[in-house]
Amino acid sequence: MNEAARALLLRLDQLRTTVAALVEARSADDPTAQDPLRGLYVSAETAARLASADGGVPELPPATGSFTPEPGDRLTALARDFGLGPVDELLLVAALAADVDRRFEPLYGYLNDDVGRRRASVALALELAGTGPYDPDARGRLHPAAPLITGGLVTLEDEDRPLPGRALRVPERVVAHLLGDDTLDGQLMGAHVELLPPGGSAPGEGLAARIALAPNPVAVHLRERRAGSGADAVTAALRGAGRAVLRHRPEATDPAAARALLREARLRGNGCAVVVELPDGQPGPLVRELAVSDVTVVFAGTDPYDPTWAPGAALLALEDTAAETDPLTAWSEELPAYEGDLAEAVGPYRLGAGQVRRAARGALTLAGFEGVPVGLGHVQKSARQLSAPLLDRHARRVRPAVGFADLVLPEEPLAMLHELAGRARHRDRVLGEWRLRTGGGRGRGVVALFAGDSGTGKTLAAEVVAGELGLDMYVVDLSSVVDKYVGETEKNLEKIFVEADRTDSVLLFDEADAVFGKRSEVKSSHDRYANLESAYLLQRLEAFDGIAVLTTNLRANIDEAFTRRLDLVVDFPFPDVSLRATLWRGCLAGVPQEEGLTSELDACAKEFELAGGAIRSAAVTAGYLAAGRGSPVTAEDVRAGARREYVKSGRLVPGTGMAWAP
Repeated sequence: MNEAARALLLRLDQLRTTVAALVEARSADDPTAQDPLRGLYVSAETAARLASADGGVPELPPATGSFTPEPGDRLTALARDFGLGPVDELLLVAALAADVDRRFEPLYGYLNDDVGRRRASVALALELAGTGPYDPDARGRLHPAAPLITGGLVTLEDEDRPLPGRALRVPERVVAHLLGDDTLDGQLMGAHVELLPPGGSAPGEGLAARIALAPNPVAVHLRERRAGSGADAVTAALRGAGRAVLRHRPEATDPAAARALLREARLRGNGCAVVVELPDGQPGPLVRELAVSDVTVVFAGTDPYDPTWAPGAALLALEDTAAETDPLTAWSEELPAYEGDLAEAVGPYRLGAGQVRRAARGALTLAGFEGVPVGLGHVQKSARQLSAPLLDRHARRVRPAVGFADLVLPEEPLAMLHELAGRARHRDRVLGEWRLRTGGGRGRGVVALFAGDSGTGKTLAAEVVAGELGLDMYVVDLSSVVDKYVGETEKNLEKIFVEADRTDSVLLFDEADAVFGKRSEVKSSHDRYANLESAYLLQRLEAFDGIAVLTTNLRANIDEAFTRRLDLVVDFPFPDVSLRATLWRGCLAGVPQEEGLTSELDACAKEFELAGGAIRSAAVTAGYLAAGRGSPVTAEDVRAGARREYVKSGRLVPGTGMAWAP
């Protein structure tokens, strides 16, 4: 038996002495004490005796005397941390006695004058504490605002009964704690709560360290630049300062879970802190439940603090200083045996310290499962799994399956695509460590414009860059985001950017000229609001910390003020004859072909002026024609597919003078 359990049993022995005295007093005064059916019915004799009572205060046995706690007694520390007085302690012991020693059940049934009520009632518990339900101060110990109730240490059952007759129940987690059990509350295990023990590097300097090392408990709202970054930094600092952390990721406001969370922090003591990642929507009720003065609670979220969330709380509203943390240090600590340039491998990912550790451990697990040293692929896969998939609600997700070898482009745009990937990898070093970041609220994002005719490879190039960086790509069709109602376009865009800030991915805005068209002279309210939409998206892209690619078929229509703020503008030219021949050969490389088709493909490249996308579609058509015959692809199949593309676009088919295939 541990010291805590032994100390609690000594308190119950003292309570048993008081219970025995009360049983003896009741037996002496109650003429029905020997009735075997006592407690099952009210006899006429008992009713007459109760009705003739003079209403005086019943005589109570002596209150429990002074108690010297044993070593390991947890009730003393609990009373200190929850603000309990001596009477509160006695009430708590009386309420939990039957949960520890079942011999109290029949005793309580006798004293309650009801064999079916085997827990301490309010009246009985107050009597055992040396007072009674007639004492207003004593009744106040069980008021909804009293420490026993607000702390979640005692609950009152039987709401339909008068207060003296209501039963007291102590949550199992409190009983287990007093017996020396430190297992996390079962109520919290299903509420997205993680218990993190002390450990890690000592906190350095900065906001997270100041919160962790504050001499008194603080309640803080930390506005994050990226979801989870501030929470990770503060969690690491608190643990490094020797404090346990309860990390809460609620999906919705649950007042009962919030109260259980605070109770858990107080039970653990030793500065145990709570870090809450605020859910989207209206977190006000959750903040009001958790914003207390005796436990360090940090609320982290991307939304600005709203004073109406907790109007009566002394809550500090602070800005996230994620730049103080160095994710590369966390990667290096977790992956000391990584071979290669770790900075380049993890550069595209904007993970907080806690996420980095989870991703690194995931990479090690993947490598161990395969029986090989951890490599770039393991890091990319593990980091990608941590990226929130919430953008799926607003954009189309593409998992890259292509690389630079699949691109057929002139040398200059190809070099610029490599540069785009390099900017994404090294932006933390260049913009952060080397301090080359511009002012004006500009983020650390990389924004590029891909301009060229339809089918010249803009979307494919964006997918290649995403694959090179080990990221997913999300395609946003801006023409579908634009809304005719004033302000709705900005709302739609804001939803996309908020989710994109939580996701490591390449964000592809298709048909950018739908929003970034040249701003016109204001001649109507429509012109004014259209210009506002362009200005909003421009400002939001400048503050974006991710990787964004915008595409347009009409570069001349893009506002010059916007192009000046881009990191890169990549022009995708219409392919010449040489590139078209390469595209034809690449598209049909894995297809059964008749002999001599290669030379015919060169002829098709000269005959048909098609962009890369159209060539791929024509190759697919040729493949279907050949498959239908059950023979290899012929030159005529290829020409038929090419003519089909001319027909689709309404162009004159070469050699026919008609806009349809003969």
